[in-house]
Amino acid sequence: MKVGVIGCGRWGTLLAWYLHSIGHSVTLYGREGSKNMQRLLNERRNDLLTLDESIVLTTSIESVCEAEVILISIASQSLRRLMSELQLLSLRHKTVVLCMKGLEVGSGERLSVIAKGVLDSTCRVAVWLGPGHVQEFYAGHPSCMVIDSEWEETTKWLADAFSGDLIRFYYGTDLIGNEIGAAAKNVIGIAAGILDGLGLETLKGALMSRGAAEIARLIGAMGGHEASAYGLCHLGDYEATVFSRHSHNRRFGEAFIKGEACEGLAEGCETVRALMTLSRRYQVELPICEAVYRIIHEKADAAQELGALFGRERKREALYERHI
Repeated sequence: MKVGVIGCGRWGTLLAWYLHSIGHSVTLYGREGSKNMQRLLNERRNDLLTLDESIVLTTSIESVCEAEVILISIASQSLRRLMSELQLLSLRHKTVVLCMKGLEVGSGERLSVIAKGVLDSTCRVAVWLGPGHVQEFYAGHPSCMVIDSEWEETTKWLADAFSGDLIRFYYGTDLIGNEIGAAAKNVIGIAAGILDGLGLETLKGALMSRGAAEIARLIGAMGGHEASAYGLCHLGDYEATVFSRHSHNRRFGEAFIKGEACEGLAEGCETVRALMTLSRRYQVELPICEAVYRIIHEKADAAQELGALFGRERKREALYERHI
């Protein structure tokens, strides 16, 4: 199929490289003023991979939107602005796949809701989520990921079309749970980095078990399936986020504690703001997310916050009682 990719960062470029490798016709779009795009135009490569000559590179958003399927891979807080640009193009009968993980600050809105609210009713919106790092994919290390949407036939069509030896896709059946879980795992990643920075790696087991339970409660309150928190989009992504040296969110948390600079986008920094909005709206306690928020955005003492967090009163989680 003809696929357009909007976003020429590491992940967007990897998507173009991967989809071309499994036989699709790919056009990659980047803004004319983007340093990433200028390097791709001049060298057809970035620091990690080289693009085949048959992948079309363009700085015209109109050109990339001629594709049957449009993938978007940009910073989550920039999505609404991009959708405003796309709205001017009056797109019809397109399938738009959001390949990013986050929630809108202020509104707490899921990204698929933002996109669907702008696009014509003839368009379909899906999400591509799950564990994986560009470095590992380009090195040939396989992973399993998820495609989800409100339309079962769209979900299955995309998952089948995009599956290959490198990435095997599962059919998602809970758009709310998968989007919330995927966004929130970045906050858990920052928490893991904070533990690393404090030399408290041994608490990661408690972080993972309690983190998944915490996000499951929020997913359930929002109308999703609590079990989604234990799938590929959240718990299944912990290895790549909580432990991996490639995880921007984990690295950010560690660097923040050590007072060091950290390059690369850590989506969890903004996502945790949105999660605080959802915590209030749905009256769900999110103690790990709140601790991260206070440490990052209110400059609270990290050791004190984590001491209070992991020293909370012992009690049996209601989540588990319902499943026993």
